[in-house]
Amino acid sequence: MMKNLLLTIFVISSGMNNIALCQFSHFTNHGVIEYEKTVNMFALLKPTDADNTFQKMFYDKYKETKPQFQVLKSKLIFDTQKSLFTPVWEDNDKVNAGGWGGSNIGPQINQVFTDLTTSNFTTKKKVFEEDFIVKDSVRKIDWKITSEVREIAGYNCRRANALIMDSVYVVAFYTDEIPVSGGPESFTGLPGMILGVALPNEHITWFATKITDVPVADKEFVVPDNKKTKPINIKELKAKISGIDEYFQKTLKSFLL
Repeated sequence: MMKNLLLTIFVISSGMNNIALCQFSHFTNHGVIEYEKTVNMFALLKPTDADNTFQKMFYDKYKETKPQFQVLKSKLIFDTQKSLFTPVWEDNDKVNAGGWGGSNIGPQINQVFTDLTTSNFTTKKKVFEEDFIVKDSVRKIDWKITSEVREIAGYNCRRANALIMDSVYVVAFYTDEIPVSGGPESFTGLPGMILGVALPNEHITWFATKITDVPVADKEFVVPDNKKTKPINIKELKAKISGIDEYFQKTLKSFLL
């Protein structure tokens, strides 16, 4: 009798504890996420043709005058219906100073508004000094969720892998503690906010460094626009930049993210 009574009390107590934990679990549905993008420029710019004098000259000059890693900041504001990813423009200005690397390789080039209710996005991209407004549906990514976990900016995250644009391998870490299917740049489609992205073969990562749980006013979600150009879609953008020199072909992937 006593054993049964103690067992009953234990079960009831455990159940009450679980209910209490559920009651006090906090989910972030809006706020500001600060990210850092890190680019291994030495690996990105390494010549693909040992006999190409121009490639070697460019690479050697870059290594003499620039650091190996570029670190750039950005922020994502979001609620349950929309998000806006914006680079910290001052960081881009620092990277562009001096000329080597220019505005087409290392910096953050995309300002991305995503309508999470319609699965459409609008992006302002700078491609070799020319601004484009790109409007299209969000990329459908076939994510494979794994059992690997890690903590990012105080949130528990789970790893997911995918292949985009036929050849770009992506590793992402998302948290279901922020039940919004968003992320940096145009990375979406997971059951929670993406706080970390790595493109191992492209030598680029984005990781959240700070998350602020605050309401964001609708007026802050400014859809990117450019009165001088007509909006195009991703397919049209790809056609416009397909004729760029072969040495810079690998950088085109950053334009199409």
